[in-house]
Amino acid sequence: MKRFEKSIILNCSLQELFDFHLDLNNLKKITPSNMKVILLNEVSKVETGTILKIKSIKNFIPTYWEVEIKKMDSPNILVDYAIKSPFKYWEHSHIFIKRGNQVELKDVVVYQLPFGKFGKLFDFFIKRELENMFEYRHQITKKILSSKKQD
Repeated sequence: MKRFEKSIILNCSLQELFDFHLDLNNLKKITPSNMKVILLNEVSKVETGTILKIKSIKNFIPTYWEVEIKKMDSPNILVDYAIKSPFKYWEHSHIFIKRGNQVELKDVVVYQLPFGKFGKLFDFFIKRELENMFEYRHQITKKILSSKKQD
């Protein structure tokens, strides 16, 4: 299994950050412009056991994800697990930690590529994609939550 981690410090409350991640409208907002994300099923409330069916498109290539919310411990952690995805294994933990008057957003992804040894040849590319995607997500999350403080 491979592990990817990325953190950022934000000026908001734990609850604001947790609630931001529960709002599925924010998924599109934090998706890089070179990707498109479409929620394929109607979800009225995100809670443990909720299944999200997602289509993502990058470079005109669609991929389909079926993700289960595996764990929720408000306001500190949200874990999603891919039941179906392009990966052999994918688990994404969104961890929220109070740091004085600020909050640390820490994303931890544990994944395994398909196709055995052949799939490992793509790991450098996957790590770069994850780094770019989460850098974008963190910066947009920071921008959105900072603008709410000024309202």
